[in-house]
Amino acid sequence: MAVSIRLRREGTKNRPYYRVVVTDSRSPRDGKFIEIIGTYDPKKTGQNSSFNVERAEYWISQGAQPSDTVRSLIKKQKKMVTAESVSGAEQESSEMAEGDSSQSAETAS
Repeated sequence: MAVSIRLRREGTKNRPYYRVVVTDSRSPRDGKFIEIIGTYDPKKTGQNSSFNVERAEYWISQGAQPSDTVRSLIKKQKKMVTAESVSGAEQESSEMAEGDSSQSAETAS
């Protein structure tokens, strides 16, 4: 069975909304699927997709082929996750530095 990761269209006319699904490549666009791993709203500005990158990586490691759009969404999501983790690490280090300076000020008094 050839497995693919692609978009499943939902929503109304002129208001598309997609779910990122893992499906058999022979099934129709809105047909049966194996697992829903996220969502994508092209009409929304800014952060318009959310899905489980770990599950996508798992399915890719199992041989699933992502569509071109899903591949670009995964790439963007990975960038966002790494940017959040880097900014989170910077905030933690700055909080640690502030905590260290306040502790040294207390011991000096």
